[in-house]
Amino acid sequence: MDAREAARLLKGVRAAALAGDRLPAAPRPEIAESWRRMLAGGVHPDRDARSRLLSAAETEERRQVSPLREILPVLREGLLPALDEALHIMVVADADGRLLWREGHSSILRRADRLGFAVGADWAEAVVGTNGVGTSLVTRRPVQVFSAEHFVSSHHDWTCAGAPVRDPRDGRLLGVVDVSGPLATMHPATLAWVTSVARLAERELRIRHLESLERLRTVAAPLLARLPGRALAVDPQGWTAAATGLAPADRVPLPKGFGPGRVWVPQLGHCAVEPLPGGWLLRIEDARTGSGAASRVVLDLSRAGSWSATVYGAAGSWSLELSPRHAELLFLLAESPRGRSAAELAAELFGDPSRTVTVRAEMSRVRRNLAGVLTHRPYRFARDVEVELIRPAVPAELLPHSTAPAVVRARLGRAGGWGPRQVM
Repeated sequence: MDAREAARLLKGVRAAALAGDRLPAAPRPEIAESWRRMLAGGVHPDRDARSRLLSAAETEERRQVSPLREILPVLREGLLPALDEALHIMVVADADGRLLWREGHSSILRRADRLGFAVGADWAEAVVGTNGVGTSLVTRRPVQVFSAEHFVSSHHDWTCAGAPVRDPRDGRLLGVVDVSGPLATMHPATLAWVTSVARLAERELRIRHLESLERLRTVAAPLLARLPGRALAVDPQGWTAAATGLAPADRVPLPKGFGPGRVWVPQLGHCAVEPLPGGWLLRIEDARTGSGAASRVVLDLSRAGSWSATVYGAAGSWSLELSPRHAELLFLLAESPRGRSAAELAAELFGDPSRTVTVRAEMSRVRRNLAGVLTHRPYRFARDVEVELIRPAVPAELLPHSTAPAVVRARLGRAGGWGPRQVM
């Protein structure tokens, strides 16, 4: 059917549905269900309601912690080359319906702006009515919305196709990828195309998950080889990387609030839990033997470009190579036993206490590998963990790449009483 003719028909269907009259044609089932939700939820069919845009800092914080960030290259490669950039935009939204990324030609982006289809906007179905982003989030299925299938009339000159993206590790809904454009750009194959690219993105996440399990296995294997009894290493979602003394399940259900110490785990019983880079070591107890938490951390900053944190626990030790940024952060925390807030770390790292978004994102990354060793509110090493800091013999060689004010002060101000080893 011609796009304009189809739009006229759908406007008649929508008007009849709103008036409670006999419909000239039946809307598609997913559209009819969405309209019923909108009527029940009190969404106004002719009022373009918009929620508050996220600030640039709030948007950036969501971007930093979103797993969708990892698959942007796949989405771009799969969609952008085939888009008519003057007619379509690609949008990626998180599981709340917040638009985090948007790409397309400036002319079509300006048209999207007039609809409120901008980065930071909330396109949840309950806010803006039936649409390719919000309705796909509600149904957990790919959805194409054409013209007057949009519940709110101001969107009738637009068409969109959205497909959900799920985390293959636990099935959690991560967000939606959507291709949208003016009415005349509608093509019935668009939805299948967007859906196939979303599946490619999930495949990329699955590959990354397998690679992370392999890295965890490399760390855990030497520890498991030294342990008597039953033990296994799992990632944060409970997927098993390695085991000794038992035939492991592919995945272990971890209880809510899981962390280091003595924990009861379904199917396993009481376990002594220790943190590993990218996961956990679970030692299954036959009787209570005490906590398995890490007891000591050695932060070695003595060699430029080769910084590490070595964690010691009941099962032995493991080491984590540190990036320049993480070496700076751990140095600051080692120098601050009482801990630091995000604003304080931002001031010490950048000379700007307002850069808390970057600090929180980096601390989130380093805590994934040092769970149970680092705590937050404030950020600090755990109270029961002994921290040994090994510095270079010469003060000027401390993190020589760093321009952080606190590191610069340490290089310049402690030469007189400089000691390479410090235990806290």
